[in-house]
Amino acid sequence: MSTASTPALLPEKTAAPAARRIDLPVEGMTCAACVRRIERALLATEGVREAKVNLVTRTATITYDPTASGTEPLITAIERAGYSVPQQAAAPETSAAAPAERTHAADASLDHERRVLRRDFTFALGLSVPLLVLGMSHGRIPGADGTLGRLVQLALATAVILGPGRRFFRLAWIALRHHAADMNTLVSLGTGAAWVYSAIAVLAPGLFPHAAHGLRPHVYFEAVGAIVSFVLLGKLLETRARKRLTDAVRGLVALQPKTAWRLRGGIGDIEEEIPLAQLVPGDVVRVRPGERLPSDGDVIAGASAVDESMLTGESLPVDKTAGSAVFGGTLNRSGQLTVRITKTGAETALAQIASAVEQAQGSKAPIARLADTVSGVFVPVVLGIATLAFAAWLIADPTTTGLAAAVERFVAVLVIACPCALGLATPAAVAVGTGRGAELGVLVKGGTALEAASRVDTVIVDKTGTVTASRPTLSAVKTMPSFREEDVLHLVGSAELGSEHPVAKALVEGARARGFALVSPEEFRADAGRGVLARVAKREVRIGTARYLAEHGIDAAPLEDAAEALAEAGNTPSFVAIEGQLAGLVAVADLPTPEAKEAIAALHALGVRVAMATGDREATARAVARSLGIDEVHAGVRPEDKARIVAEERAKGRIVAMVGDGINDAPALAGAHVGIAVATGTDIAVAAADIALLRGGIASLPTALGLARATLRTIRRNLFWAFVYNVIGIPIAAGALFPLTGWLLSPVLASAAMSLSSVSVLLSSLRLRSYGTKR
Repeated sequence: MSTASTPALLPEKTAAPAARRIDLPVEGMTCAACVRRIERALLATEGVREAKVNLVTRTATITYDPTASGTEPLITAIERAGYSVPQQAAAPETSAAAPAERTHAADASLDHERRVLRRDFTFALGLSVPLLVLGMSHGRIPGADGTLGRLVQLALATAVILGPGRRFFRLAWIALRHHAADMNTLVSLGTGAAWVYSAIAVLAPGLFPHAAHGLRPHVYFEAVGAIVSFVLLGKLLETRARKRLTDAVRGLVALQPKTAWRLRGGIGDIEEEIPLAQLVPGDVVRVRPGERLPSDGDVIAGASAVDESMLTGESLPVDKTAGSAVFGGTLNRSGQLTVRITKTGAETALAQIASAVEQAQGSKAPIARLADTVSGVFVPVVLGIATLAFAAWLIADPTTTGLAAAVERFVAVLVIACPCALGLATPAAVAVGTGRGAELGVLVKGGTALEAASRVDTVIVDKTGTVTASRPTLSAVKTMPSFREEDVLHLVGSAELGSEHPVAKALVEGARARGFALVSPEEFRADAGRGVLARVAKREVRIGTARYLAEHGIDAAPLEDAAEALAEAGNTPSFVAIEGQLAGLVAVADLPTPEAKEAIAALHALGVRVAMATGDREATARAVARSLGIDEVHAGVRPEDKARIVAEERAKGRIVAMVGDGINDAPALAGAHVGIAVATGTDIAVAAADIALLRGGIASLPTALGLARATLRTIRRNLFWAFVYNVIGIPIAAGALFPLTGWLLSPVLASAAMSLSSVSVLLSSLRLRSYGTKR
């Protein structure tokens, strides 16, 4: 009897549907407030379990229950929040090339936004120049203040409002729908009130008390054009800064070759070049010297030295033989390797680093907008004061003259509260501070970096290339009593002429630096990861590990203690045998730079705590740290470990700066409060960082932190002056002092006060030009 039907008698179990993830490109985001609105709208959608919006990549990553929600409700939620999703929405689950696709989508979105902003700014500027000429001529241009001149100004200002300025009204309306207020609210209120008042003054001048005396009421069309043009310029500059943020991910993705040489049927001589996307686990590929590994895998044949600095930060390459693990994007230096692929796409170490950089950048606040925060309270207060002033003056005089005076008070309050000085306070100081930084060899990427750097109390430094020269050099030569140092070094340098290994190159350069004329070896054979055998001037020379020499009957014990001491001091020792006898040992090391110790001491003087995080060995890292005065060391760490160390320090409430120069530092640089790259390192590290030290390496770090502190002091001073004018001017503009003093602040004087506050902010910022000069 068959038992095949037995399972049918059991109740059928339905597995719970797995959560699905989707990446949706979002257009229209401008600030952190946009991120919060979209996240709230998505989380309110049925079936959504998690929603994270990345302002840098313009992407919403959503985890949802596919049985409760599909793609359409998610798109609808984003659109109801006031933003849009392009037609080519991403498919569920990130693909193998997710970082590349997301970067491409972000670039396309930013390029479109920049084109639109550039068009709108050019249009607004073209209209604002004649507005400023006509409005500020004060009768010097014939007819400028006449009926025709005012109608021309009305037409130009209307074009500005309905064209480039329309975006501010749309965004202000979105903020209002979400019961919020931001800089767009202030800009739309200020420009809208100035336009409405001025339009009435042109089209119905009889409503104003000036008409009784034959005078024309003042118009503020030039303010409309100037405000819109200035804010658009600021937004255009911000898009350029955001574009740089994706450079790090773009550079990481570019490390992977676009094609791979796959061997048909596994191991064989028949190769086929295939696109990287077609590579799958189990494929066997061949990688020649000078090529990058296409993906993660295991070596099944061949031997070579592979540069893995993108993962470990260690300048010395790693010897690879059969059974060794290799990683996509790393550089094959010397020999040919045959590799069986184990991971592809988003599973590779390189893709995970790229994703870590994306996530860290997305979680970081954009350019600081203190004005946005303040406006949440400031705008309702200003509107309330303006409304109260309007009502009070209208109650005091309900006639037409009183209505005109009430409107004038209302507009005066809004004009003097216009955000020019408030909007200038931060960007003006940032512009001057970053300009001064560039002159001093410090490239700062925006206001967030300056603000964070000014409060740094913990600095984590990478070792290789940051506090060291990132290039192995000959550091020690020790010989047995029966051998001379000169003879040993001459033979070693000559023997290593046949090798492409970086350690060999360091030995060759060290021998030449000491004046030896090297000769090419007559024979040369390398045993990867173990040592080399060469014949120089008919003498046999072996260089390698103690085990390598022991296999050929040579005892390295007499020099083992010396080798151990050198290793503990951060050196990489190699034993030398000549004609079958132990002759000595040579060592190479990546030595600290002269300026590193001074920089560390200067940081301590600023009250900054310094730690080191490196992929190098424990003994080497601690030796370097001791020589520089660094107390805390994290050795043998990978890129994700560095990012974790940064996150742990941040969780302790510390303001963390990460200083590095390699690809392996990119996630930590992006995850720190402020990432600082030594610009002699890789372009990817510089792209992922907030600050780049262009000259002098780490020696410029104290200058960068000092400049940041000075800039933040200037920003605070600017905000103080911006608010002083509002605190003093708004009550006067509202007419609060009129019953006691007879003082009234007309819209003309309100506009002048607004301009004066902007000038004072600019003059305050320009003081940063003298930072770092001797007095």
